[in-house]
Amino acid sequence: MNQSEKKIIGYTQGVYDMFHIGHLNILKRAKEKCDYLIVGVNSDETTFRYKNKYPVIPEGERLEIIKSIKYVDKAILVDDVVRVDDSGEMPVYKNFQFDILFIGDDHKDDPRWQAVDKYLRKNNSQVYYYPYTKHISSTKLGKVIDEISKE
Repeated sequence: MNQSEKKIIGYTQGVYDMFHIGHLNILKRAKEKCDYLIVGVNSDETTFRYKNKYPVIPEGERLEIIKSIKYVDKAILVDDVVRVDDSGEMPVYKNFQFDILFIGDDHKDDPRWQAVDKYLRKNNSQVYYYPYTKHISSTKLGKVIDEISKE
């Protein structure tokens, strides 16, 4: 295979709790920019470590939802957030060697994501920031569920 035939591999990762249009938008838009899209679904324990709360939908069900979406070529359960570790490596990149990492632009100013961006550029890859879907989020949906359950 010559360079012009090289497939572009994309990667994105998230909790995907209470799947909504913002989730679908990022997966659809990501697939438009790559030939093969890998999606990491954060495990319940990873979500708890990162957000200090468990997802509403269990990890196995969230993984099945992501696997069933036509834009997704491969879905995996992951036990760590996307990050550059203490040794200066990025484990998820080492595993998949993707060309583009897709993430919402609400993370753009976060130091962790700035380190990821720098690491990927150094390795001939890139971060592509998509506009965050402001009118909907799993956090907002969770608050609605909490309010309903109080009644």
